[in-house]
Amino acid sequence: MAFYRFEKLKSYHFNPHLSSTTGPIIEGQYMYFRRVRKPGGGKSRLHYHPNEFMAFLLEGKINAVVGRGRRVVRPGTLVHIPSNVQHSFKSREDISYLYIKDRTWTMIGAAADEALPDKARSATEVARDIKAGRYPGGRKEPEKSQAIVDGLGDCFHPMIDGLGAPVASGHCERWLEGANLAFGFIESPRGHDMGESKAAHELFAYLISGSLDARVGRKKRRMRPGGVIHVPRGAPYGWVVRGRGPARYAIVRSTSRLEAEVARNGASDNWRG
Repeated sequence: MAFYRFEKLKSYHFNPHLSSTTGPIIEGQYMYFRRVRKPGGGKSRLHYHPNEFMAFLLEGKINAVVGRGRRVVRPGTLVHIPSNVQHSFKSREDISYLYIKDRTWTMIGAAADEALPDKARSATEVARDIKAGRYPGGRKEPEKSQAIVDGLGDCFHPMIDGLGAPVASGHCERWLEGANLAFGFIESPRGHDMGESKAAHELFAYLISGSLDARVGRKKRRMRPGGVIHVPRGAPYGWVVRGRGPARYAIVRSTSRLEAEVARNGASDNWRG
């Protein structure tokens, strides 16, 4: 499929032993793309995973820990969590954010005081353990943990002062590129036409406000806020800003490094095991 709405997809709770986060998932060739929610008072234990992770806050505020860094994160800010960096999110109010991981590992992480398993656990395996009353993680062996806490730059990146801030006067893009994932926050005026391109990388676009007439291959759709566009690598695509005002949207795409790694080793399977 090229077009989605998260509210029409099944919601999952993948790591109940580590986090209160729930939400649907779209599984691409190289990435997992989600819009997730965490209830007021919800939190996650310090944990880590080999896949790179990006979170873009849409609603509410979170107290975030990344490595040794701490920050109160507000809507419009991207949190970048490189491979194996320990992190946690806590919320005093209901929050919603875009959640992106690469597919070099499954959705299942490890607590910061545990060693990673030799093989990534699947969501199916964790669900079986939880149902049977077994803890799905490993032994508490902090000395064997691979969690990274030091040597990081600034992992908190405000893309805009807030999602209620005035829209840019012209087409404006702000990007952060990690090792495996790149994230962009885009503002485009009414009538802006990006033209048709062939996707050099897989990408997902999430419409925050405004309206787009989108095309992916031969498929076309009028996109409203909350809509998701999925463009496979190599597919022709494009969109035009429609309606009476500008559009704001987020894009995440794979990098050449990620694509090469998946070509060598395959993408992790989140569902079997």
